[in-house]
Amino acid sequence: MGGEQWKSWSKGAAFALGLQTANVPYALLKYYQALDLDDAEAMLLIQILSFRQVENNEFPTLEELQWRTGADASLIATRIQKLMKSGFVLIEDEEDPLTGIRYERYDLSGLYEKLGTVLATEQQDMIDSSEVLPEPVKPMSKADKQAENERNLFIIFEKEFARPLSPMECETISSWIDQDRYAEELILMALKEAVFAGKLHFRYIDRILLEWNRNRVRTVEDARAHTQKFRQR
Repeated sequence: MGGEQWKSWSKGAAFALGLQTANVPYALLKYYQALDLDDAEAMLLIQILSFRQVENNEFPTLEELQWRTGADASLIATRIQKLMKSGFVLIEDEEDPLTGIRYERYDLSGLYEKLGTVLATEQQDMIDSSEVLPEPVKPMSKADKQAENERNLFIIFEKEFARPLSPMECETISSWIDQDRYAEELILMALKEAVFAGKLHFRYIDRILLEWNRNRVRTVEDARAHTQKFRQR
């Protein structure tokens, strides 16, 4: 292989590596030892996250995890059982509503709940150690309430996607609220439909909201009725 060709392939591979990135919660990297996880267990969780985000694979096999981690398949199975027993991971059995095919997926909501508890405990400890009296609670303005609703939506979406949202995804949610004027409950309903259909992508959720808007769907009840009519048809 010529030197110039090797350099060209090397640059192409480096560019591809820059595109394929996985978002790992910083709290996991910072607090995994506080959650009584060892290095291998934390890396196993990171690998499961990366399979979901980069390869859209929600249930990697033991062989795939073995190839990534270098650990024996039986050892990986033991670690997964420990993570399940400790409440970090669940294995959910789902059914594709279009094909009727059943499949399994890793549910990492337990991991996020535990990380949230650690963060809340740390925050409470900081408050308890501070001698500054808290300021009186002021009534929330309309803008503050909208910002709070957006933060809650971000948290729910991150839990369903099992990863932090990208800045563009956060902007999409804000656009649904600020520009499109979609109701928060309709956005959550569209997210639920995407999860049910096994198509957890922002473009798919956006198509659902556009379809509902064209058909004058304004409430959750309207959405349920429209979805039921579509499925029957």
